[in-house]
Amino acid sequence: MERSSQESHLRSENCVTYESPYPLYSMAISSSTQHHHPRIAIGSFIEELSNRVDIVSFDEDALAIRTHPGLSFDHPYPPTKLMFHPNSRTSPDHLASSGEYLRLWEVRDNSIQPLSVLNNSKTSEFCAPLTSFDWNEVEPRRIGTSSIDTTCTIWDVERGVVETQLIAHDKEVYDIAWGEAGVFASVSADGSVRIFDLRDKEHSTIIYESPQPDTPLLRLAWNKQDVRYMATILMDSNKIVILDIRSPTMPVAELERHRASVNAISWAPQSSRHICSGGDDSQALIWELPTLAGPNGIDPMSVYLASSEINQLQWSAAQPEWIAIAFSNKLQLLKV
Repeated sequence: MERSSQESHLRSENCVTYESPYPLYSMAISSSTQHHHPRIAIGSFIEELSNRVDIVSFDEDALAIRTHPGLSFDHPYPPTKLMFHPNSRTSPDHLASSGEYLRLWEVRDNSIQPLSVLNNSKTSEFCAPLTSFDWNEVEPRRIGTSSIDTTCTIWDVERGVVETQLIAHDKEVYDIAWGEAGVFASVSADGSVRIFDLRDKEHSTIIYESPQPDTPLLRLAWNKQDVRYMATILMDSNKIVILDIRSPTMPVAELERHRASVNAISWAPQSSRHICSGGDDSQALIWELPTLAGPNGIDPMSVYLASSEINQLQWSAAQPEWIAIAFSNKLQLLKV
């Protein structure tokens, strides 16, 4: 990626753009090695019941994003998150989506079949929307969901049953991330990051709380290469907070070079020291975390300027030299 913040300076071979008919929010990149061209799922953000999910593929040789007419489906409400099965050996691909329920889909070569709708609501009149979920890489039968009803639910998706449901926070839970097979963390409108161990469901460990009381934490990303580290972002803040679970309450770094609210974060799949962030300032920043932060903070190693606010980003595990960002109605792949 160019070390320039000018979009026009990004050479065409370093950037590939796809334009959707809809505004985009959710996005997922398949890690499957079954397909020559990695699949990317993108979800529309239309403020009504009828929404869409499209599966496109990235042809790196031709530097093109290909559409597949059969690989598209209607989705009730905008999906809050999309995620492919984390085990790259599965065929056909499985895709999960969250909205009012957790849904599983089977992505075949030319069609998509719904597999299951997982609903843990005790009453038919009300279901608390799911804000996010995470698929467990170590035990892929497990998906953890977070909800506005203050709970996190751990599903056994192979059997279609709830393994456990925990009241995780005092307010809405906005995101959830697995660290190990039975350990997950969540962030909430109550301003805390909490870690849960399924072997001891009665207790959780608070490892960070917002400096200003009740400032919601919106996103959580657990470092897959080094599970001692995680990152979170605060509502209406330009800051990315890097945490070390060995030293609770004190962040190891705060990345503050965005000029507006940060919306999305993604650790590099192949490096424990690199993270990418995107925000309302239309910037995607790549950071290299030093072993020791200086007194003046940390500058990003690369800056990319999109043409509008960046809602979502994913660092591709299948092709670690590419990062996908979503803004307005565009999906863009950036070469790093």
